[in-house]
Amino acid sequence: MRGVVTALGILTCVAANANAQSGQMEVHGFADVGMMIFTASDSFDAVLGSANGVVFGGGAGVVLPQQIFVDVRASRFQKDGRRVVVADGDVFDLGIPDTVTISPVEITGGYQFGRSRDPLRPYAGGGISWYRYKESDAFSTETEAVSETFTGFHLLGGAEYRVLKYLALAGEVAWARVADALGQQSGSVGAAFDEHDLGGTTFRVKLVIGR
Repeated sequence: MRGVVTALGILTCVAANANAQSGQMEVHGFADVGMMIFTASDSFDAVLGSANGVVFGGGAGVVLPQQIFVDVRASRFQKDGRRVVVADGDVFDLGIPDTVTISPVEITGGYQFGRSRDPLRPYAGGGISWYRYKESDAFSTETEAVSETFTGFHLLGGAEYRVLKYLALAGEVAWARVADALGQQSGSVGAAFDEHDLGGTTFRVKLVIGR
């Protein structure tokens, strides 16, 4: 939550400063859906049966006259799996339903290429991320359930195609690294596979409203 407040504060300051300097600031909102492929592939495959999953997100941002953009984005991944134990590389299913929820909040700064009137505009950027990781099962209490927040960084690139004056579609690829987030507890799945990065690569499609 603190990361969200900080992100919104930074976005507001940037917007106010740009508006004071020029009337050409562009403001937009967006919604997106994508597929995330986790770096810790063995760990997620053991618990969830797959190293990838669907991610839904959305946010808002501004584009300054200098074609520099600042976006704030929040997203959510949730999937049901099973509690497992890993011994000598072998995975043993405990038969206990388990739910993993990952809720990233990201601040991205970058550059949008081309001119504002161009129908197709590539862009690239990077920034800081906060990943909230939650894991619980039917037998765990609130105090026993895992709920932690980790800080990481990300890079992304994509292209935006203007369909209408205030409506665009975009395709985007993002890579995130969230080090030392998994496998910190002895006997955990991440420790067994020596996988500690909560990040991964995400391919997503965005619907952008505004300029």
